[in-house]
Amino acid sequence: MSEPEEVSSPKAGRTMFARVRLIAGAVVITLGLVLTGVAAASSGSSMSAMPGMNDANYWNDVGGAPFANNGVTRPYFIAADPVDWDYAPLHMNAITGEPFDDVANTYVQSGPGRIGSTYVKCLYRAYSDASFKHLVPRPAADGYFGLLGPVIRAEVGDTIRVSFRNNCSIPASMHPHGVFYTKSSEGAPYNDGTNGADKADDAVPTGGKHTYIWQVPERAGPGPSDGSSVMWMYHSHTDEVGDTYAGLMGPMVVTRRGMARPDGTPKDVDREIFEMYSVMNDNNSPFLDQSAQKFETPYQAPDPGDEGFEESNLMHSINGYVFGNQPLVNLKRGQHVRWYVMSMGTEVDLHTPHWHGNDVTVAGMRMDVVDLLPASMIVADMVPDNPGTYLFHCHVNDHIAAGMLTRYNVTT
Repeated sequence: MSEPEEVSSPKAGRTMFARVRLIAGAVVITLGLVLTGVAAASSGSSMSAMPGMNDANYWNDVGGAPFANNGVTRPYFIAADPVDWDYAPLHMNAITGEPFDDVANTYVQSGPGRIGSTYVKCLYRAYSDASFKHLVPRPAADGYFGLLGPVIRAEVGDTIRVSFRNNCSIPASMHPHGVFYTKSSEGAPYNDGTNGADKADDAVPTGGKHTYIWQVPERAGPGPSDGSSVMWMYHSHTDEVGDTYAGLMGPMVVTRRGMARPDGTPKDVDREIFEMYSVMNDNNSPFLDQSAQKFETPYQAPDPGDEGFEESNLMHSINGYVFGNQPLVNLKRGQHVRWYVMSMGTEVDLHTPHWHGNDVTVAGMRMDVVDLLPASMIVADMVPDNPGTYLFHCHVNDHIAAGMLTRYNVTT
């Protein structure tokens, strides 16, 4: 995990690494962007010669047509709820099948000055109606979703109507990516020249409600090189850093016009999987003190000299699970499986999710590793042909050691 060699303790090494990881991450990301720019520049002439790219209709398709309200209105009832979230509910390393070792216990073991694997969170959850009395149960097949909010679905031409209630002790909002919204449905407070009703969406107080209206024009749907559906996300943007580390994040799927089933899923896909890679920095969660007082055994007042405390709260998670504690994703051989993979976080959230055993296609390219940066999203199609249980993990070495691994299973 790149510890300086003079450090004798694994935990001490991890603590020191926490101080330099932001710099290292920034260097890696900057280098990657530079190399990407060079590659793009060198291929510019060949790109311009691609079939159709000199056709005005192609660029009209890329830009997308104006919104035509000729679809349906899809209602959602979503609340931000307080939840005690366990990153390691199996209380073991499910990847090795063994008890947690000393490195894993850096993150998951509770004790004086250590919170352990359970933290107070605020999560989006789906309800059946505007009374917000009845949670919508998740199907058993979606048990792996973890702390992700419910999937919001639409087809091009639809309108999404989200009735939101905030049950958490912090103000919260719902800010979408990709779709069309007016200022009263943006869910983000900043100096945008608006006031009054246009600010009600920015920070819904505890116990408050707001209705978000999002339209789905062509430019929110699949582009010329996409499949039948694309991924967007939504998250709270009232205090974006603290809110997302609190857990307020969820996926959206928009299908091409005419390609959605009645429930919004794409007609040509048999199974959809949603995964979020993030180093959840609970040091920046608004519930850190509450988590410490509730889950440290026994509680110990913060020690400014205990730098290991910061490292212990960096949960290298997939959908909010570490060290393979995510419920197993089950697929069938020959299915058309669409993986929606996203990331959130900061400079250390340079992730390279890797599928063992099978591969995927992304924008027509076949691969088994994809690249993610904070708030980036990738759609990857798989037709598994290799039965068995396989790793799905971040290929960044430090993230492997810190538990950013899960598994998926393919049956005949």
